[in-house]
Amino acid sequence: MTSTSTVLPPAPAPQAPEPAPAPATRRRVSRRAAILRSWQLYVLLAPGLIYLLIFKYWPMYGAQIAFRNYNPASGFTGSPWVGLMHFERFINSFQFEELLVNTLTINTVGLLVAFPVPIVLALIVNQLSSRRFKKVVQSVLYAPSFISVVVVVGMIFLLFSPGAGIVNNVIELSGGEPIFFMGDPEWFRPLYIGSDIWQNAGFSMIIYLAALTAIDPSLHEAAKMDGANKFRRIWHIDIPGIMPVVTILFVLAIGNIFNLGFEKVYLMQTPLNLETSEIINTYVYKAGLQQAQFSYSAAIGLFNSVLNLILLVTFNYVAKKANQSSLW
Repeated sequence: MTSTSTVLPPAPAPQAPEPAPAPATRRRVSRRAAILRSWQLYVLLAPGLIYLLIFKYWPMYGAQIAFRNYNPASGFTGSPWVGLMHFERFINSFQFEELLVNTLTINTVGLLVAFPVPIVLALIVNQLSSRRFKKVVQSVLYAPSFISVVVVVGMIFLLFSPGAGIVNNVIELSGGEPIFFMGDPEWFRPLYIGSDIWQNAGFSMIIYLAALTAIDPSLHEAAKMDGANKFRRIWHIDIPGIMPVVTILFVLAIGNIFNLGFEKVYLMQTPLNLETSEIINTYVYKAGLQQAQFSYSAAIGLFNSVLNLILLVTFNYVAKKANQSSLW
């Protein structure tokens, strides 16, 4: 009897495992895949990014003329470098103190007076029980924000005119003497701040009303069952609920305190009220465009922006240390 033996084929040699992709490569692949999955969102985001790059970041290249004696024929890099000469000239000028005081006074007083107004309006409107009346009040308060600055200033000149203005007519009927409001430096700040509140308080009120709608209604229901009146509910529920929004907007307002609205101030200026109406922004316009002092005006503008940045970072740090909402 013969036996046959089966010869098995040799086992394949073990292959070395393929090396795993590096972490950086994996991150690039995953990021690229995420962008491709959400390409529609990036298309929507592109116009905003392009706007920021062209109108916000690219002009920073021209800020170097603040450190040069800029000559349009020589260009940015061809103009001679003068360092901090223009900054020293502005700080040592006789107008520096007046410009700084006027800008800070109008903006600081305006911030202290105008900032709480939309908060109070939002809290009052939020308590209105009639939905139809609530919509009417919102529309009336919000409507002035659609009026252009030029029209608002024209209304101010007409209402406070010494001859035909309604305000002076009422003063004369009351037995008083007419007041030249637009020519009196003492009246510039009240008119500017008051008209600013009338025009912009309604828009800011909408922001706080949106924040109030995010508050859980069950908190008010529980407070009612505990016997809390409207004032107590506003103080202990509504105000703490909108405090993060209030803090963020306040920090942003502080960081913009030196950027007082140029258009309105310039339109309200007259030769008689320059004592209180001349601010940094209007001075930059006159020095840069009317007098063609490009480097000098750029230095003033850069100085203004640096002060705003310092205030923004400082108050954001204070808000963060106080355990309040912050920008970063």
